[in-house]
Amino acid sequence: MDELITLQLDDSAEQMQKAVAHTASELTKIRAGKAMPSMLDGIHVDYYGSSTPLSQVSNINTPDARTLVIQPWEKNMLTTIEKAILDANIGLTPQNDGSVIRLNIPPLTEERRRDLVKKVKEEAERGRVAIRNIRKDANDGIKKLKNEGVSEDEIKVGEGEVQKLTDKYIAEVDKLAEAKEKDIMTV
Repeated sequence: MDELITLQLDDSAEQMQKAVAHTASELTKIRAGKAMPSMLDGIHVDYYGSSTPLSQVSNINTPDARTLVIQPWEKNMLTTIEKAILDANIGLTPQNDGSVIRLNIPPLTEERRRDLVKKVKEEAERGRVAIRNIRKDANDGIKKLKNEGVSEDEIKVGEGEVQKLTDKYIAEVDKLAEAKEKDIMTV
């Protein structure tokens, strides 16, 4: 196979891997009824004038499956963290006891589980669309190589390889979504 096509394939594989990783990180933000520190990953607090991730100004622990405990490294950060959690609108109400903040995760209702499964499916579809867009760009790039003297047979082989990559990474996204759905529907 032509080395220009190989470079295009390597680049596409790398981009598809990033799309899968992004989908995986988005899926971890959808809570499945269990308390996980990653639920708070998107929350930033004002720390001496700069926006800082919550995990960099406190310890976040899960003493049990339904509770998150946030212990700030500085006591004066308690109200700031509490306000940031409320502003993030993640559906949890912080309870401040003067030294730590507790977040109680309510058990999921059947209806809420179905809504979360819908969100998982939407996120997985976004991942699949991203991978298909990468496939389209890769195929366009390979077709342009015809101007650089690459034979039509090699272009066809290259497009076939791009399709194999696409199938592989879409299957990975599907596996991630399936595992998350199973996690959500497990009572």
